[in-house]
Amino acid sequence: MKDFGYQRAADVAAAVAAVGPGTKFLAGGTNLVDLMREGVETPDALIDVSRLPLTGIDALPGGGLRIGALTSNSQLAAHPLVRTRYPVLAQAVLSGASGQLRNMATVGGNLLQRTRCSYFTDHATRCNKRSPGSGCDAIDGFHRTHAVLGTSAHCIAAHPSDMAVALVALDAVVEAVSVRGTRYLPLAGFHRLPGRTPHEETELAPDELITAVELPALSAAANSRYRKVRDRASYAFALVSVAVALEVDRGMVSEVRIGLGGIGTVPWRARGAERVLLGATAGEESYRRAAHTELAPAGGRPQNAFKVELVRRVLVSTLCGLTEGGAG
Repeated sequence: MKDFGYQRAADVAAAVAAVGPGTKFLAGGTNLVDLMREGVETPDALIDVSRLPLTGIDALPGGGLRIGALTSNSQLAAHPLVRTRYPVLAQAVLSGASGQLRNMATVGGNLLQRTRCSYFTDHATRCNKRSPGSGCDAIDGFHRTHAVLGTSAHCIAAHPSDMAVALVALDAVVEAVSVRGTRYLPLAGFHRLPGRTPHEETELAPDELITAVELPALSAAANSRYRKVRDRASYAFALVSVAVALEVDRGMVSEVRIGLGGIGTVPWRARGAERVLLGATAGEESYRRAAHTELAPAGGRPQNAFKVELVRRVLVSTLCGLTEGGAG
């Protein structure tokens, strides 16, 4: 591991003021420290923000929630307001990692975790995320777990987060602070598609610190579910996952939010499927049509083409399961 400087920030203002070239913020460290050991992340200095007062979950006027960026994943999943108002989020968090990691991992850090593509951490291979312009060995290599939506000729790595899939479906907004002030970034546009620059993964500037995530009030969110398909029952990343919030009124879909995981280079908001469903009859035929519309552009490769049919079936099944709960 490369030598690096270290300082603990006294407050948010001090943290963002201390940022310089080659600086990284350190919170739970469950992803960053591993990548430093692998020689993938090589910061010159770390600013420890783990003790800043950025924890807690508070109700917002109108029914939304404000979640501090340093709230642990375990705290998030266990909070009664999350479990009752946004069950899809609690379910997504509990499906990720292990209990020990959830105790350390933070909400802000989860949004910034990097891909688990094996080529990313293997210095003997080409990876545009690790070494921009070097190429992508995953495209013609082992790509069974990789993305089928949002890919480019430069990267097909799937985004690894479960939590972010639920948050993108819930219209979450990220609050970020720098010396220039505070910005609010909708999560649906927070992560960048790889395009020609897959190493540029988010819209966050290098000197910005995530301080909170806000969720709006969504009536459909109370009737929501996260389903994850993986190779083993615990501590595995998604082959495919689905986050759905559904409200049905007199047999018609009156509100719907859908996020897809394991298949996109970013947490995937299924807006095409949502447009098909809004105002449609709540039933399997509509759900199949919506899934087909969303997945029509999917570009599976020989080893991961199975994901297209798999996520279609999981989405339809999840919508069917929620229909009774959302019936009005």
